[in-house]
Amino acid sequence: MKICEVRPTYSENRRMLTEQLRSLTKQKEKAETALRVTRDEKYSEEIASLELSINDTQKAFEENQEVLDSINEQWANVANMESAKQQADAAEEDGKNKVKIMTVFRRMCHGDIVPLKDEKKLMEFNKKMYAMAKNMQTMAQQLDKERKKHKSLWEDEEKKEYADPAEVADNTEYAGFLPDIDMPEVQNGELEETSE
Repeated sequence: MKICEVRPTYSENRRMLTEQLRSLTKQKEKAETALRVTRDEKYSEEIASLELSINDTQKAFEENQEVLDSINEQWANVANMESAKQQADAAEEDGKNKVKIMTVFRRMCHGDIVPLKDEKKLMEFNKKMYAMAKNMQTMAQQLDKERKKHKSLWEDEEKKEYADPAEVADNTEYAGFLPDIDMPEVQNGELEETSE
């Protein structure tokens, strides 16, 4: 199952178990108060029964929390890996762009003719470098030597689209074991074992 499908189930289990723990604890506190006031032994039995139920619910809560922690850890790892991959791609792309910019700078300094798009990229990168290259280009062109005309280095460039790391993590298959969490259910003061 995908993480986005499993995560809500175990989150809902946690919510239900938390509510059940609160309810059982309140019932136990009421029974303890009633025992102190009335000294009736039926409240002692109810307290013992509620204590067992609280222990069972706490065990179910801890088991559920372990699975939920595992799911969240895998989700975070996948999202972080995807994010790191995207950052590495961006750094690689940045390096390639800097090489292209230096190539444009070198070509202009030799007096070669480069496309306006390439000149603009150099200017956006560093205005001082662009001004220096433009001056060198003008001086080299005045020497009446043969000038090369170059195609744009960014001609076939297309913008990469990246997936959202959270979406990638959500749609990853969960690799762990997904147990059914048995939750004691309280109905009319009586406890019954049910399986979610």
